[in-house]
Amino acid sequence: MSNIDFDALVAAAKAIRDRAYAPYSNYHVGAALLTPSGQVFVGANVENAAYPQGACAETCAIGTMIAGGERRLTAVAVIGSGPDLCTPCGGCRQRLFEFGDASVPVAIAAADGRYEVVTIGDLLPRAFGPNHLPDA
Repeated sequence: MSNIDFDALVAAAKAIRDRAYAPYSNYHVGAALLTPSGQVFVGANVENAAYPQGACAETCAIGTMIAGGERRLTAVAVIGSGPDLCTPCGGCRQRLFEFGDASVPVAIAAADGRYEVVTIGDLLPRAFGPNHLPDA
């Protein structure tokens, strides 16, 4: 974890957060995913008048990562537009676990850029994952 530049990862999430489409909640979220190759993939939340048909920033970033040819992540940053630290929703915690593991660090950040680093395991203890499914 010590060789990960969390300041840069949070900055990438903050930059994309400004592009979020959130006319209903007015709560903008940005996410940045670091992959083993060193690439950073970003996403912003996209709301829709037909709740809950929007997409979270983390989900959008995962889609960008998959489209970019990557399948694993090594670190995550999530930043919201409010004063409190922004944590991924339950569904996004599960999605992040799918492409990482319990030890993957996640920087959860507030609008002012202040952040704390936790792990996916902290956010989603006793997670259910692919290893729980029988071989197909």
